[in-house]
Amino acid sequence: MTTFITNTLMAFWTTLCEMAPYLLFGFLVAGILYVFISPRTVERHLGGSGLWPVFKASLFGVPLPLCSCSVIPVTTSLRTHGASKAASLAFLLSTPQTGVDSIAATYALLGPVFAVFRPLAALIIGFIGGAVTAVLDKDPKVNGTMPRCQDECCTGSARKTHALIRMLRYAFITLPADIGKPLLGGIVVAALMNAIIPDNYFAEKLGTGIWPMVVMMAIGIPMYVCATASVPVALALMMKGVSPGAALVFLMTGPATNAAGVMTIWKIMGRRTAVIYLVTIAVTALASGWLLDALFTMPAIAHAHAEHTGHMALPAWANAASGIALVAIIAWAYVAPRLSRKADACCSAEILKETGSEKACPHCH
Repeated sequence: MTTFITNTLMAFWTTLCEMAPYLLFGFLVAGILYVFISPRTVERHLGGSGLWPVFKASLFGVPLPLCSCSVIPVTTSLRTHGASKAASLAFLLSTPQTGVDSIAATYALLGPVFAVFRPLAALIIGFIGGAVTAVLDKDPKVNGTMPRCQDECCTGSARKTHALIRMLRYAFITLPADIGKPLLGGIVVAALMNAIIPDNYFAEKLGTGIWPMVVMMAIGIPMYVCATASVPVALALMMKGVSPGAALVFLMTGPATNAAGVMTIWKIMGRRTAVIYLVTIAVTALASGWLLDALFTMPAIAHAHAEHTGHMALPAWANAASGIALVAIIAWAYVAPRLSRKADACCSAEILKETGSEKACPHCH
């Protein structure tokens, strides 16, 4: 029992420290995106018909750190403010699969091949789902405009003054508070899998090919796991014999879908859109997994992956320091008193997520 606990704690700490430097960098970039790419900017580009808004919606969604639950009210707001159903679905598909924080974590644990392939797959999947919706589920253009905020918090020097504070608060308080629990939970699950499950267990039980991918998809679709928290679980699965492609299927379906989210989409966007959403995720996840496994049979790709896993990019002391800093930031995010939200009262994603209403800005009415 003592050995089991020790092995679990060591696996937890090792995984946390390997992820921490890249997560801290990802948090900072997410804070910059939060300030400089507002929901209003996204809304302005997603109106109109055709495939160009669909592509932009999918592209906008890739770096944004929103999970499969928080992306739904944001998508609802985009839809309310003029985004087409096709563009809305593209955003809904690409956004929860990845984000700057999860891309950084993916690079840290799974290597550059996964770090490039995963967001590229999210972009393509979002575009495919949106394009299919544009053909099979057309809708009349939704008219609606976002009220323009004239309060000092949204314009002029006051907004510039608040920008740095808002960026740092989102990067190191709001975002860590949002993903802290699922992130630590994912690392705990990965550590337990490392301690309990024998090596090559899944390879022996599931074999290779499409069947393990179908199993990973069946586990991932109804399950709730955020894009970042899914990374250590995917690593543990690979260490126990799951192929890279099957692990990718879990990385795609786990963050992108959950039972509650599917029901919400069914209610808000209609049955046909919900079916397109699920079918797109299922088919493209399996296709992406198959393609990634094929890529890993190429010597250059396999060598790049092995080279990354065999060499630490940062010295051990830097990883340890980053791990301590990450734990402290997550702890602080949960215990810190609520700061004044006046700077975010207007034009903020938080208000849009909470209300999904055109009257989101209390200072404008």
